[in-house]
Amino acid sequence: MAVSRYKTVDFINNVDEGYSKIFKKRVHKNGLVQMPTNELTYPSFEELKELRTVDVFWGLGHRFYKLANQYYGDPQYWWVIAYFNKAPTEHHVQVGDRIQIPLPLEEVLNLYGL
Repeated sequence: MAVSRYKTVDFINNVDEGYSKIFKKRVHKNGLVQMPTNELTYPSFEELKELRTVDVFWGLGHRFYKLANQYYGDPQYWWVIAYFNKAPTEHHVQVGDRIQIPLPLEEVLNLYGL
């Protein structure tokens, strides 16, 4: 089940004067429309025990988006795997490292507060 993390987001109109040069060059004089930063909650130890995970040993050519496509059927959920493993980018993982793919996706998104 594909769930967009953007459906329930309220956009913010940033009118901070510090961005005025950017407004003039890139957007318009009325401000910059932005999305707020999502605040994710990391699952507690008890919640983690309830999840099923698949161990993957990081290899050459592995990418979070490829694993998300393989396990979730949608590469846009790469961030779920990255966040779960506390590795914000592929540069935070080395060949041979064990990462875990949390399953099922719907439960993980619920635990993240989405």
